[in-house]
Amino acid sequence: MIECRRYTPDFSREWDDFVAASRNSTFLFYRGYMDYHADRFTDHSLIFTKKGKTIALLPANITTDGTLHSHQGLTYGGLILPPRHINGEDVMEIMDSLVAYCRSKGFKEIIYKALPYIYSLLPAQDDLYALWRLGATTLKTELSSALIPEVNPGANADTRRRTRKALSLDPVIAETDDVDTFWHYLADTLSDRHGVKPVHTAAELRLLKDRFPDNIHLHTITLGGEWMAGVCIYDTGLVAHSQYTASTPAGRELSMVFALYSHLINNVYHSRRYFDIGISNEEGGQVLNTGLLRQKSSFGCTGVAHQTFILKL
Repeated sequence: MIECRRYTPDFSREWDDFVAASRNSTFLFYRGYMDYHADRFTDHSLIFTKKGKTIALLPANITTDGTLHSHQGLTYGGLILPPRHINGEDVMEIMDSLVAYCRSKGFKEIIYKALPYIYSLLPAQDDLYALWRLGATTLKTELSSALIPEVNPGANADTRRRTRKALSLDPVIAETDDVDTFWHYLADTLSDRHGVKPVHTAAELRLLKDRFPDNIHLHTITLGGEWMAGVCIYDTGLVAHSQYTASTPAGRELSMVFALYSHLINNVYHSRRYFDIGISNEEGGQVLNTGLLRQKSSFGCTGVAHQTFILKL
């Protein structure tokens, strides 16, 4: 019989060890990442055991409306599974125990944010089958853009032209630890172009970069010492994900973002299985920013679905 219990901080080392060895996890699931915004989310992560052995984890939080969320503070989520010896039948039992636990706590629904397949070291979509069997429905689907650097068909003609134009000016591309400068330009970019603020504050981004120096990288392109553009990469080792892109008006005019992305895809992260430039949606997936999608596709990207499900209890 599978048992489900709530995570407590005294289990943090065991949690991280399980995440490190799993078939479908990234550094976002380590407690050092999940707990940085503990003041904003009421953590209710879950541990699943069988005969006293941990067989799965679920990063989660709860809200006052009686909902258990696949953690709202993370880009993606879902069950974290061991590398072997757990199959679809086992996952059905795990999900059954999840439902029973949530009902025992009086929760009204589960909102489950599945892990996009490109982030799994091994196939791990047993949870999607289990959700369907339990009667879950799709709450939203967002469209991300990713490519495989090793077999990328390449950028289109316009992007190649823009990249050549930018590189002909002899810009300097480098990695930096200057979080404050990057965040300043990022905040300006998001405010001017999208009317929003960065998800992370400068202090939070600095904290996370200090905790995960091998995973979070800031890349910039400058011209004559002047800041043109920057990209924050979340590197899982399997996937290089563009978390944030910032640029100045001059950088956009001179196509510096194209040069920077081309360099990252073709040089810095060429050995990664995937390069993910992120979603192009607004309003929970209902609106597709076609201009943004067109720019991402111009590097050779194609679509990856980010799916979120709802299960009424």
